Amino acid sequence: MALGSTIGVGLFLGSASAIQLAGPSILLGYLLAGIVAFIVLRTLGEMAVHEPVAGSFAAYANSYVGPLAGYMVGWGYWTYWIVVSIAEVTAVGIYMGIWFPNMPQWVWALSSIILMGLINMIAVRLFGEFEFWFSLIKVVAIIALIAMGAAVVFFGFTNDWVPLGFDNLWIHGGFFPNGIGGLLMSLQMVLFAYVGIEMIGLSAGEAENPKKTIPMAIDSLAWRILIFYMGAILVILAIFPWNEVGQQGSPFVVMFERLGLREAAGIVNFVVITAALSSCNAGIFSGGRLLYSLSINGYAPEKFAHLSESGVPHRAVMAAVMVPMIGVVLNYFVPDKAFQYVMAAVTFIGLMVWIAILYTQMRFRKSLTPAQAESLSYRTPWWPYSSWFALAFIVLVIVLMGLHEDARAALILGPCLLVVYVAMYYVLGLHRKNKLK
Repeated sequence: MALGSTIGVGLFLGSASAIQLAGPSILLGYLLAGIVAFIVLRTLGEMAVHEPVAGSFAAYANSYVGPLAGYMVGWGYWTYWIVVSIAEVTAVGIYMGIWFPNMPQWVWALSSIILMGLINMIAVRLFGEFEFWFSLIKVVAIIALIAMGAAVVFFGFTNDWVPLGFDNLWIHGGFFPNGIGGLLMSLQMVLFAYVGIEMIGLSAGEAENPKKTIPMAIDSLAWRILIFYMGAILVILAIFPWNEVGQQGSPFVVMFERLGLREAAGIVNFVVITAALSSCNAGIFSGGRLLYSLSINGYAPEKFAHLSESGVPHRAVMAAVMVPMIGVVLNYFVPDKAFQYVMAAVTFIGLMVWIAILYTQMRFRKSLTPAQAESLSYRTPWWPYSSWFALAFIVLVIVLMGLHEDARAALILGPCLLVVYVAMYYVLGLHRKNKLK
């Protein structure tokens, strides 16, 4: 689910905006962001292997920072997945516009939420079936795209067998066509693509052998995502100029059209739609379960702790469906800007969760004796320097978001939302709780 939920809007659509800002240097951005994402995963994995619990980073924040931190991380991560759902259904509307240009974008957003909500309401098994096929489709598609792109670059496939090479990476204004500033401004979009991989930590409490499976999953997930992202973006930038990427929707669809493979482009458009639906599906699933968990622990209304006969927290899932209806409103009033606004909000909330994970791991390390720290079977490499580097990088991206017009609103709404959650914590008497179950 972590792999499937990460390969979605950030790669298929968000990459276009990032490429427009940074040009070919976006490859460096994906590399740096990938390293930071790996560090965050390793810090989470260090705690998960040492103390596997179902509550994952929310439980760790509660234990090593305090109950308020656990509460804030839990609600913050719930908000993240809800906003992800909004971003994904917005992307569905954009993709469907390629086939149905005269249909309003909000219609597809509404239809997507209703469909994914129904799937999640029926049974966990049905959700798993859909998610398996959704993830399989997009992973296979990306591998095929990289393979076909490599055939064009190295062997000249569809180009009269004249290899294209990598000249497009530097002949259109250089590797940094918009300077270092362009790369820096693209980082918030690049990090948006990686936010979500921390979801793997949610499975720590249920893993049969966490000391073996969690490290294996984290290490393999990190390099696979890096290859998927950098490999796909590399072949796209090699095939045609960076300043032509993303002007007509998903760069993946446009790439196949430029190669004369219009039928393949239609297939890729189908793939990116299923990718967006997959992440929306995972968002509703995670949002429902997180709200259910918060309710059980007394951090949300008790009514959300109710289960249906099939074991589905249907009330919590319904809430995870109703809140993303905000996305339908955005797609109705500001269809051209809806994706940028929602992507900025997702990035800010996700980065707050990453900061919480890094800080919690620092507090976790301080709670250990030198002997206990030495005996950790799965450690964060180059600690504490790696954690401080990741933390500094994330803070830099948040600061840069303030310089981006479409992202600036997230820096206002995000802190306001945190203030609301803190107020709820004290007004509702939740500060009397001293343990996250």
